[in-house]
Amino acid sequence: MAFFSVIITVYNKEKHIQATIESVLHQTFKDFEIIVVNDGSTDNSEKTINAFSDKRITLISILNQGASNARNTGIKGAKSDYIALLDGDDTWDPTYLQHMYDAIQKFPKTNIFATGIVQKYKNNLTPVTYSFNQAETYGLHNYFKASKKYTLITSSSVVFNISVLEKTGLFDISIATGEDTDMWIRFGLHFKILFINKPLACYNYDDYSLSNTNFNIDKKPKFNKYFEEEKDNSDLKTFLDRNRYSLAIFSILKNDKKNYIFYTSNLDVNSLSLRQRLLLKSPKWILLLLLQLQSLGGGWLIYPKN
Repeated sequence: MAFFSVIITVYNKEKHIQATIESVLHQTFKDFEIIVVNDGSTDNSEKTINAFSDKRITLISILNQGASNARNTGIKGAKSDYIALLDGDDTWDPTYLQHMYDAIQKFPKTNIFATGIVQKYKNNLTPVTYSFNQAETYGLHNYFKASKKYTLITSSSVVFNISVLEKTGLFDISIATGEDTDMWIRFGLHFKILFINKPLACYNYDDYSLSNTNFNIDKKPKFNKYFEEEKDNSDLKTFLDRNRYSLAIFSILKNDKKNYIFYTSNLDVNSLSLRQRLLLKSPKWILLLLLQLQSLGGGWLIYPKN
């Protein structure tokens, strides 16, 4: 049995999937299986995947039902105790799995591991900065405290023992986008995260990625299933409120008064900065102007996936 089951989910990623799979095959740590779940792609993704002859690769093709179902399908087919997720347009440093393996050996009682990431936007590579200071290679963190600036876990920089799913359950298939955040909340409620302080995963910003184009607020997380937990967990409350703030801003941009009221009515403004409080009360034209200015500075117009 392989040590890692690498789950790669793909939906119309023909431009990227070859590099994604190659980044796994080029790992210095070789004891893994790769399960590629093709979520009903309509481009040449499946053709590209089938061009690989490595026996460690298994392709599962399903009807398009979204990222949650695709990841769940891959996890259910895994033969290993350790699941390594990777999106079909992201890549790993060649030492990614070796660092994960070393961390698992050093911290055998820990169940969830994450690494730093870099973001690739066009030809620019930018390491993500976090809200905590960690000089050492390894650090054990409360997910909510550590994710104040940027999420500690992403869907291409996490490895977990499959036993955690006994407490958290699988990905929520009712959430079309933002399902990752919902899963990381459940991870954070039950486990601490071992963070490897090295940028070993690369998030490739794709203008056509679902996470960057799906602006249907109704398909995003409502966070209402955590009402009881956040009453007694101030770190969770702050984390949720910052996500509610982001979705309230989206609601303004989409002229969606109903969802704006929903998110703001469940949000404690004390969780926000003064700037965020002001933006939350700003009209749409000001937000659009600020977004345009942000793009002129070399950034992208919308929030990166988490």
